[in-house]
Amino acid sequence: MNTPSHASSVVANERGSRARVANWLDRQAPFVFVLPTVLLILAFSIFPLVASAYLSLTRFELGEGGYQLTFTGLRNYVRLFSGSQQYHFTGVFRAPGIVSIATIVVAVLAVIYWFYRYLGSDERSIMGTLGRSISAATFLALVWLAANTLGGGGALGSLMVTIFYVVLGVALQFLVGLGLAYLCTLPLRGGRFFRLLFFLPLMVTPVGIAYMFRMMADTSIGPLAPVWSWFGLGQISWAADPWLARLVVVIGDTWQWVPFMFLVMLAALEGTSREQIEAAQLDGASAWRVFRDVTWPSIAPVAASAVLIRLIEAFKIVDLPNVLTNGGPGIATESMTLHAFIEWRALNLGGASAVAYMLFFVSTIACVSFFQFVVRRARGDQ
Repeated sequence: MNTPSHASSVVANERGSRARVANWLDRQAPFVFVLPTVLLILAFSIFPLVASAYLSLTRFELGEGGYQLTFTGLRNYVRLFSGSQQYHFTGVFRAPGIVSIATIVVAVLAVIYWFYRYLGSDERSIMGTLGRSISAATFLALVWLAANTLGGGGALGSLMVTIFYVVLGVALQFLVGLGLAYLCTLPLRGGRFFRLLFFLPLMVTPVGIAYMFRMMADTSIGPLAPVWSWFGLGQISWAADPWLARLVVVIGDTWQWVPFMFLVMLAALEGTSREQIEAAQLDGASAWRVFRDVTWPSIAPVAASAVLIRLIEAFKIVDLPNVLTNGGPGIATESMTLHAFIEWRALNLGGASAVAYMLFFVSTIACVSFFQFVVRRARGDQ
């Protein structure tokens, strides 16, 4: 027979169980809300990454009964460096000259000095040494590749063309964006108008920018043809010259992404302490000294982060070289992404995946190295 005290204890236990379940559900709610996003990331990022890794180790063939995947190991990667795709990926080598040898020697000495300073510091660790070794090996490989493909008799492959786009493009975008942002912080008339004007290119699609620059750079029938003729450049065919074509691609990419740098650096400059700047000016510091000693240290972390974001995006450039030049003349303006797309279009799925993974390795090493050696130091983490 249930007593009143027994019934009340049962009710209390049920309430306690419900409270524990409710508390558990409350604790798990963040994970439940995040779960769909995680599943989408796994479906659209991790799975293609794993599938591409498998495809890069196979040969794709079409047959009467469908398709066949034959495991070939690392053959697709070997072909990029010493096989039929070497000229396409690494470029055409030339006999090394005095300048090439001197460049390689200077790079080796610089890396040795860098390691010497690191090993003599208190920051050394096993992971740090491993990371620096990978970064140094990649840097020396790129220097060796550049020294043996630049100049007469040599030709750049998609790897070095991509590095050219990234280094020159990001540098120009940062410098121009920082300069425009600095001008907009000065008490000039029409500042708001120019802020809006500098932002507009970021709202145009890459394909639209590519077609626009393709028309403007047309020296024969383009809208600026009279201007080119007036400067005596009407007979120059930029699309037939490898370096001019690459330069047009870089200019188009710079025009598109300067607004991003401009907005980020403008926000950083406007967040700089006015009291410190005014104090430096009262002490008689010049505008350059104020920028170097006061403004730059305060905006350096933001600048490093902005450059890192652009590095990640710059490695994926494909629209401009595809629309502007279709990778030409020859393969002179092909980026690694465009190279992978061309291989995929030819149904060479293994080769396309190998190029894509090489892009993944190179961009990861470059961005991680930049983060470790520039961004973290700019933020004061080390």
